[in-house]
Amino acid sequence: MLSNFVVSAIAFLIALGILISIHEYGHFWVARKVGIKVLTFSLGFGKPLWKRTGAVDNTEYVIAAIPLGGYVKMLDEREGTVLEHERQRAFNNKPLWARTLVVLAGPIANFLLAIFAYWLVMMMGISGIAPIVGDVPAGTAAARAGFHLEDKIVSINARKVNTWTDARITLIDESIDRVEPIPIEVETRNGGSARRQLEVTSVSMLEAENDPFSVLGLSIWRPSVPAVVGAFTEGSAAEAAGLAVGDEIVAADGQPISNFSELVGIVHPSAGKAIDFRVERGGTALDFTVTPKASEHNGESIGLIGISPNRPNEAFDRLQVKVKYPPIEALGKAMQRTYDMTTLTLQMLSKLVVGEASLDNISGPLSIAQFAGQSASVGVDHYINFIALISLSLAVLNLMPIPMLDGGHLVYFAVEAVTRRPVSERIQVWGQQLGIVLLGGLMVLAFYNDIGRFLQ
Repeated sequence: MLSNFVVSAIAFLIALGILISIHEYGHFWVARKVGIKVLTFSLGFGKPLWKRTGAVDNTEYVIAAIPLGGYVKMLDEREGTVLEHERQRAFNNKPLWARTLVVLAGPIANFLLAIFAYWLVMMMGISGIAPIVGDVPAGTAAARAGFHLEDKIVSINARKVNTWTDARITLIDESIDRVEPIPIEVETRNGGSARRQLEVTSVSMLEAENDPFSVLGLSIWRPSVPAVVGAFTEGSAAEAAGLAVGDEIVAADGQPISNFSELVGIVHPSAGKAIDFRVERGGTALDFTVTPKASEHNGESIGLIGISPNRPNEAFDRLQVKVKYPPIEALGKAMQRTYDMTTLTLQMLSKLVVGEASLDNISGPLSIAQFAGQSASVGVDHYINFIALISLSLAVLNLMPIPMLDGGHLVYFAVEAVTRRPVSERIQVWGQQLGIVLLGGLMVLAFYNDIGRFLQ
């Protein structure tokens, strides 16, 4: 549990450092290019942990204690006295186009980072799970569409998908503002081709409290693994009780066991409770009593008996996918993925605003840190993909028309372009107060959702 926390914290801080650095450097670089004097470039807020003064303009470079953001402080007559010979270098005295470019530069830098990260991933190859459908519950939308066990999704509304991640993103995207069924091409278990017409709406996808795909009746296919002991972990309760490699567990506490998943379903909730096992060894039935040891997993205590199964390689090879492209094609795919994820994020935000998406979809720093740790533990490809997604989300969030964010400043500039004069300081102060309230409320909601997820 502690090691998971440490991995998540380190992965989160590294990702946050990269994202904030790139965003603020965008503002900094363009400000310098248009002749604005930069006073401070800070990563983080609060008490400085490290600082130094640069050779150009005596700019102060700071790393501060609170890593949840950063800022670039520029020379500005509205924030302090400006010497006469430096007035032309103050932010407020620059033409509208220059100020607009400076504000846009941060989000644009994050979009460029997302494209670069996706490009790296597309060239390296990213591993994933093949979009093969598991058991389809009766009465679900998937069942009505004619989905069957081991259907492999090939395309959704003519958009090719390679992994479950592709399928999820594409299906959510296609479901927004759609009324007619979505055509889905599948490869059947026998190798044939078929088309399913899945009835799905953005309401069913975005208001679902649980996984919307399970609500539709779509789940990942998992190969059936026999409950045969393949190996023991160190200090295994099963080995201590007398089980041996090759034993097939056929019953637990009188319940028949046909595969390893059924065994796990009995063992996990039985930490510290003795379980009577019936096993077959070389054609002979033997009885053993094993007490699962308690282990912490994702904040929950589960029972483990310390065995792993023999996995059928062919089945698991079928489930694993690695998608990889040459550099030029990878760049095109990266730009397309950035565009797709940006439009999907904007659509999700619009649905949240009008109440057509559950507010449970909003995640805060705790959930993001957990996702960072999970992606880092899976592999560098997934971690880079995570950074791309968060960078893109940060860009979109900053462009929202909320005072204090870059998008709020752009709204002021749009008003200035129409009225030919800057927005009054009184209105800007009022807007800043409104922005604090809105962002504070959003942060409280995000933390509330995070805490709720951890408690569940």
